[in-house]
Amino acid sequence: MLVVDDNKVIRQLIRVNLELEGFEVVTAADGVECLDLVHRIRPDVVTLDVVMPRLGGLETATGLRSDPRTRHLPIAVISACTPYEVDAGVSAGVDAFLAKPFEPSELVRMVHRLATGEERPSVDGRSGAGCAGTTTG
Repeated sequence: MLVVDDNKVIRQLIRVNLELEGFEVVTAADGVECLDLVHRIRPDVVTLDVVMPRLGGLETATGLRSDPRTRHLPIAVISACTPYEVDAGVSAGVDAFLAKPFEPSELVRMVHRLATGEERPSVDGRSGAGCAGTTTG
């Protein structure tokens, strides 16, 4: 599990909640660090904030989708989930969305679904728009 957010408090909050549920979690502060780490740690799921320095979450998702090694890696966006973010996230190949502030139980449910492959996106790899603790599609 790779958690990517420029806010240290949010990274720690996500990490602690997932570790309490048995997930192994590595964190990164931005998309550049994510793209550097992803091939070394080979996470089951990546969560991305949208607005980050150096490389934002949507650009990071696009980069992950364009790389054959990470093309099918489940990606969740954890952000404000504005209509723009959801639409752009769907276009970038994001699998799930979770709005900040979020309930820890919704976070855990979403990551579990992505990690186990439950409710994966449709055949074309795209998911439908939506923002909650659920995968879309």
